[in-house]
Parts: sequence; structure tokens; C-alpha cells
Amino acid sequence: MGYRDRGYYPRPYPEEQRHVHEIQGSVKTAGAHPHEHRFCTVSGEAIPYGSNDHVHDVIFRTDYHGEHYHEFKGKTGCMVRVGDRHVHYLESITSIDDGHKHRFECATLIENPTGEGHY
Repeated sequence: MGYRDRGYYPRPYPEEQRHVHEIQGSVKTAGAHPHEHRFCTVSGEAIPYGSNDHVHDVIFRTDYHGEHYHEFKGKTGCMVRVGDRHVHYLESITSIDDGHKHRFECATLIENPTGEGHY
């Protein structure tokens, strides 16, 4: 069974990616047995927001720890300029698994880090 068959993707993805961001981070310590999880993913394509901004869908599963993992499905905040490029901030809470949830906050990596192509 492939990833798409398991329902990990909210919509069909295009053959070509035009504007996505890498995202990696760790959740804050939580649970009856205090622990953390890590996550790494790539955002969805840019979703227009207002007249001159955008956000991105974000979906991930954390690493597996203590016989469980957590999931997140949501959106980034609007873009934050960094020189001539930008990042997005994301602060939220994971799914409840093994009787607890985790808070997390992170920023996407800069878009188009090599400066090649059209973004």
C-alpha cells in the first residue's frame, strides 16, 4: 500500500513543484513519561492569501517514540521576509495519542535556497 492509499495527502499533487518549503523541528516535552518527538516534511504549494501574500498546507507525522507517534494537519502563517526571500512561522499542537499532545513552534526553511528557477 502506497502513501496516497493511506490518506496522507489531502489532495492530488502536481507533477512539478513550484513553491514549497522544507520544514523540520521538534515538539515540546509532554506526556506521563516526559519525552519529545521530531518531524520533517515539505509543505504544500503556495495558497494565495489576501492581495499579496500566501500560506502553505503542512502535514506530518512525528518520529515513533514510546510506542506512539503524533500527527499534524494545518497551515503556516503568512510569509515573513528574510532579505529578498521569505519563510513562514507555524505554531500549533499535535494530535492526541497515547493520552497526550505536544505543542510545537517552528519556521519553514527559506524558499528556493539556490535562487534557481522561477519562484
